[in-house]
Amino acid sequence: MVKYSPIESEFASSEEEAAYDAWFRAKVERSLRSTAPRIPHEEVMARAADIISKARQRAADLDN
Repeated sequence: MVKYSPIESEFASSEEEAAYDAWFRAKVERSLRSTAPRIPHEEVMARAADIISKARQRAADLDN
């Protein structure tokens, strides 16, 4: 097991890095194989903008 410095890596060890890599690759593979309908980029961005706008409004309401 190789231990990593927090300055060099976000992982504490090579095993932790390998486990994350395996998890991430499996997640990407499942996504690529998915037959679920795709959401257009513009729609995702519009939804994100709406969430951000509502959060900013809530924060402004709390400040007042």
